[in-house]
Amino acid sequence: MFGVGLGPGDPSLMTVRAVRAIEQADVIAYHSARHGRSIARAIAAEHLRPDHVEEALVYPVTTEGTDHPGGYRGALEEFYTEAAARLAAHLDAGRTVAVLAEGDPLFYGSYMHMHKRLAERYPTEVIPGVTSVSAAAARLGTPLVEAEEVLTILPGTLPEEELTARLAGTDTAVVMKLGRTFPDVRRALERAGRLDDALYVERATMAGERTGRLADTDPGSVPYFSVAVLPSRLTDAPPRQAADDRTEAAPDDDAAIRRPATAGGELVVVGTGPAGPLWLTPETRGALAAADELVGYTTYLDRVPVRPGQRRHGSDNKVESERAEFALELARRGARVAVVSGGDPGVFAMATAVLEVAAQDAYADVPVRVLPGVTAAHAAAARAGAPLGHDYAALSLSDRLKPWEVIERRLHAVAAADLAVALYNPGSRSRGWQVGKARELLLEHRAPDTPVVVARDVGGPEESVRTVRLAELDPAEVDMRTILLVGSSQTRVTRRGDGTETVWTPRRYPADGGPTGS
Repeated sequence: MFGVGLGPGDPSLMTVRAVRAIEQADVIAYHSARHGRSIARAIAAEHLRPDHVEEALVYPVTTEGTDHPGGYRGALEEFYTEAAARLAAHLDAGRTVAVLAEGDPLFYGSYMHMHKRLAERYPTEVIPGVTSVSAAAARLGTPLVEAEEVLTILPGTLPEEELTARLAGTDTAVVMKLGRTFPDVRRALERAGRLDDALYVERATMAGERTGRLADTDPGSVPYFSVAVLPSRLTDAPPRQAADDRTEAAPDDDAAIRRPATAGGELVVVGTGPAGPLWLTPETRGALAAADELVGYTTYLDRVPVRPGQRRHGSDNKVESERAEFALELARRGARVAVVSGGDPGVFAMATAVLEVAAQDAYADVPVRVLPGVTAAHAAAARAGAPLGHDYAALSLSDRLKPWEVIERRLHAVAAADLAVALYNPGSRSRGWQVGKARELLLEHRAPDTPVVVARDVGGPEESVRTVRLAELDPAEVDMRTILLVGSSQTRVTRRGDGTETVWTPRRYPADGGPTGS
């Protein structure tokens, strides 16, 4: 059995091997709709002989409307089983069968259903063909994917929400199977902020071919054999900067500000989560890829892949206001700017700094968006179990931006209310006494054996998550890469069968309100 890839439609794009397989075959099989016309047969027509036995595998349904007892899927399964039996009869009789497939046989093609049912029983060769994806890019004359860009191929039949997320989170994409799905695909592109970049290709290399901007395409005119294309973003990008040539401009360095070619600047504050790419949301990944300029604390910028054409502006972690003003100035001049923050940008991070500066009249017309990320407390809690499963508070122990007296009052209030608490920024090389002081204060309200999750570098190469008793919390083991999750009176520690411990706080609270504290 041959699975013969015929290419996207133009017979001259068939491979030499495909032509020879057809010549070798005794039986030519092809799929068609109930009208009996087969695009695959039409592509290969000039290579068919009068002595070829033709097997037309006619689909019983072409839409999901059917009265089959098994529904649409049941009707197709029955059809594929019967079609495979027809081909098996020829193969058992010693005949060579060529199953024709538009494009590539194993790429969204009907042939694969025969392959799965017959390839283990009979000698089989699959002959690859030029896909509609490659044909569409060629007919557009636009690079599809370049350098380290990621190409995502999507069926338009996915739910709109799923399409939106995937389109927002990839560099380049091709959406197939349009037709009746076109309105959903168009909305997904628009919601993902990619509609202006999207191109449309209909019947690539075939009669009736049409190309153009997707936004200008009439939905009522779109056939099944069409694709949406998000081409490479790097077409007009300058060469990639060397790793040691990245812009490390100070936020007030006006010489570092450039006027990009893109019209209409905006600023997006993004959170990278607690570590690397695994923690990025699709929306954040897309915003980072679309940016002209990346601004942030150098440690967080290093989590973002280097892309040609982007400029990176790294700075120290103690110049948040200056960094925000620098980024807003870039956006005011027309750049698409991403301010890169660790964790969630709205939790002890860059969103507040940006919005505070953006409140000035000079930046009133600069669009600013904040995209959420996985915050350190939630990442650490997930690693430990569910210590924040009930009411909880989040406090920063850093006294750089607020007096320690304020921190102390809030710790007393949280502890007295019997809330679990996430302690951010608990200590550093120059600031180690706060952890010890916080432990003493919490012990005025909590039992000595209250569980404390000590989580360091969650998601990173030096990740360490362990549970200690509050009375045994050692300040020397806590630094700025650590977050502490202190349980309430109800928090439990369970030892699992494999010896690991799980920390969790019940969602139900005692009817009497629990302990009132000292």
